[in-house]
Amino acid sequence: MAHFFLDETLSASLCAPGSTVSIGGSEAKHAVTVSRIRPGEQLLLGNGAGMILHGTVVTAEPAELTLLVDTRELTPAATPRIVLVQALAKGDRDELAVQAATELGVDGVIPWTAARSISRWEGAKVTKGRERWASIVREASKQSIRPWLPVVADLVSTKQLVKLATETRMLLLEPSATARLTEVDFVVEFEADVEADVDDAADATSRRDILLIVGPEGGIAPSELDALEAAGATRVRLGDTVLRTSTAGPAALAILNATLRRW
Repeated sequence: MAHFFLDETLSASLCAPGSTVSIGGSEAKHAVTVSRIRPGEQLLLGNGAGMILHGTVVTAEPAELTLLVDTRELTPAATPRIVLVQALAKGDRDELAVQAATELGVDGVIPWTAARSISRWEGAKVTKGRERWASIVREASKQSIRPWLPVVADLVSTKQLVKLATETRMLLLEPSATARLTEVDFVVEFEADVEADVDDAADATSRRDILLIVGPEGGIAPSELDALEAAGATRVRLGDTVLRTSTAGPAALAILNATLRRW
């Protein structure tokens, strides 16, 4: 498998085939000293905003690596976006969920302090926790060679989450729900086969972000479920078993990938 590195400062307009681009800092150091990249080798270089370059290494020094661009791929952002709202959980279960969801193609991640969250980000932990999740997302994106780098949003409270329910397609993963995620009807517009009779309202629905809400170990509290449902969220379940907070989000994402024809 080709090595893949990220440099978010790269501009697609300056990286046409035949041009030479360079990266520095920790990414260049890692490429040369850890991955032991040498001149003449092939590698992939992305900017986390839809561009992936295929090229040949010209120079390889810990301070700077230069690449001769052979080809350039530009991938448009997904529509609708799928965002994982992951409740803070004890141990590393929330981090495992974020890592797997990134590898499976999630478009964004929102950390959530749920009523039943045992883990709490307070004070300096708020910034530290978000940076930790962003680092996990970045490394998982590199491992899976993703053109787009998911954004880790700021920590939200349940009150803030309720506001998001009014402007997104919010799905509450809840084992007691009667509706299955596989039964949810999504209106999706594809370039290859746009239906002529899809009205403006349906098209607007298809473009709203889809938020997957995953509670902590104890699940989403009844008061939170009621508040989110009142704002427009929908309860759904994945099956007849109860999944851990670390696996529920990735499992739901896999279903959506198939439903929305991402896979």
